[in-house]
Amino acid sequence: MASIQTRYEPQQHQKQQQLSHQVAKTATAVTIGGSLMVLSGLTLAATVIGLVVATPLLVIFSPVLVPATITLFLITAGLVTSGGFGATASFVFYWMYRYATGKHPIGADQLDRVRGRITHAAQDVREKAEQQFGQAQQHGREYGH
Repeated sequence: MASIQTRYEPQQHQKQQQLSHQVAKTATAVTIGGSLMVLSGLTLAATVIGLVVATPLLVIFSPVLVPATITLFLITAGLVTSGGFGATASFVFYWMYRYATGKHPIGADQLDRVRGRITHAAQDVREKAEQQFGQAQQHGREYGH
């Protein structure tokens, strides 16, 4: 009987540890969730109170605030756009420098493939144009004389 008891004791101890671990997880989740719910409620209440207090001021000052808001939005959009274009141009110049110096930046192999295709297509068009021009000259000689 002693050997049967000793075999079951580690399993029972492991089950107790799992249960206590689960209880600790649940208690932590409930505490954090409850705290976040309280903070959410306080934030909502503060927002409603702030809106009630600020509404008369917004109505009084709206002829000034609306154009000011539009102006600030346009200024901010212009600055962000120009910064984005500047950053893009800097990157493009950096990429071109690396490509020109033979450092093989990302996408250089694709550019080389496209250049090869364009060159090949241009040569094909040139050859066909020369053939057409030669045929036209030949027809001109036959019918022109």
